[in-house]
Amino acid sequence: MTITITAFERSPDGGKGLARDTRVRWALEEVGQPYAVRLVPHAAMQAPAHLRLHPFGQIPTYEEGDLVLFETGAIVFHIAQHHAGLLPDDADARARAITWMFAALSTMEPPILELVIVKFIEGDKPWSKERLPLVLDRIRNRLGQLSVRLGDADWLDGAFSAGDLMMVSVLLRVRASGLLDEYPNLAAYVARGEARAAYKRAFAAQYAINAAPTPG
Repeated sequence: MTITITAFERSPDGGKGLARDTRVRWALEEVGQPYAVRLVPHAAMQAPAHLRLHPFGQIPTYEEGDLVLFETGAIVFHIAQHHAGLLPDDADARARAITWMFAALSTMEPPILELVIVKFIEGDKPWSKERLPLVLDRIRNRLGQLSVRLGDADWLDGAFSAGDLMMVSVLLRVRASGLLDEYPNLAAYVARGEARAAYKRAFAAQYAINAAPTPG
């Protein structure tokens, strides 16, 4: 049964791996599952056909037979549950890996997304300059806590898991700010994630779409 995901026809980041379809591509590459990609123009994201797949008009979505999923956490969790390679066999280790998936999305990502908002969406607002240091402090607080927990380990809890996949994907979003470099063990952690063959294949596939000439 063919797996089909949706992705931006043209990613806002130009194919640098920050669009969320990269997370799903990476998960599928890690477990060795082939997939098709349906590209969605920005103008079509609020169209009824796409809203039937994603009620909030975003990407990615995941289709497999009659199953339709949205939200990267749910999609990656589904992939990890049904294919070996992203969750440990031991029940306790499996539960911890799932916990790290939630931590990446619920604890680490929100303040990082606030940085994007304050710099690029609210950058012209009068309160932006005052708000920025507060957002940076919140991110540093979370990065510092994560840095202490990771220590000198390669991965968050034993072997690489879906928890690491989601955490690395989230941390990639803050690297351009320079904050990640303040925590060398986290910067090295992200680099290990990027060095994985499955990540390289996922990144290359997304980049190829954005590097191709615009039709017409």
